Amino acid sequence: MTLRERALELLLLTDADRKARETQALAHYLPIDAAAVIAEPAGVPGHPARPVLVPHTQLRRGSLATREGHAALLHAVAHIEFNAINLALDAIWRFAGLPDDYYRDWAQVAREEAYHFQLMRDHLATLGFGYGDFPAHDALWRMTERTAGDVVARMALVPRTLEARGLDASPPMQAKLRGMGDTRGVAILEIILRDEIGHVAIGNRWYRWLCERAGLDPVAHYAVLTERHEAPRPQPPFNVDARRQAGFTADELARLRA
Repeated sequence: MTLRERALELLLLTDADRKARETQALAHYLPIDAAAVIAEPAGVPGHPARPVLVPHTQLRRGSLATREGHAALLHAVAHIEFNAINLALDAIWRFAGLPDDYYRDWAQVAREEAYHFQLMRDHLATLGFGYGDFPAHDALWRMTERTAGDVVARMALVPRTLEARGLDASPPMQAKLRGMGDTRGVAILEIILRDEIGHVAIGNRWYRWLCERAGLDPVAHYAVLTERHEAPRPQPPFNVDARRQAGFTADELARLRA
């Protein structure tokens, strides 16, 4: 089995715990077969029966002063990390004809996202809740579907846009947990932030490589892709230091703040 075939096999799993556990063991030494064009099977992505998926406008979280509200916040992060496993696995199997380093980079991302999910799932359990106990939304996966036919758009709008929003959201969320006395939650978010800087950097690297290969201007083409795929516009406050570490240029940061 190749790395790309194994990634698709993992993507189809519907048991969240098994998906995380086996993705963490995704072997970097598997052959890749970058040239293979793999037909998409039914059931992509594999998703457990719970959590129930609803439009994000229907999500209602209680007061963070309550155990349920605290757990709902942790659950939301766990769900983002579960979706991030699927996003990374999809980036491996779906797109053919790229350098081997591309596939190995996204295998590393998938392993780290699985670790993040496990950390947050286990922390959620200390409050007496499990993954699936609260409703969630699938906005992250919808952008994955929109960019399924264009790897340049995928790199632009998933890691560089949606996942980069996580860089901005981490400090305010850490402040909330710190105010609640949840030091373990703060520490987990610090691990996630550290790794997510690397994940966004991988997206930046491959977006620019793909633009160079196609003779596209990365900044101008990003604006085109944002409009074409109706991507959300990042809103302040921005974690400028984290974005800079992730490889956003001074020009990109200036446009973001403007």
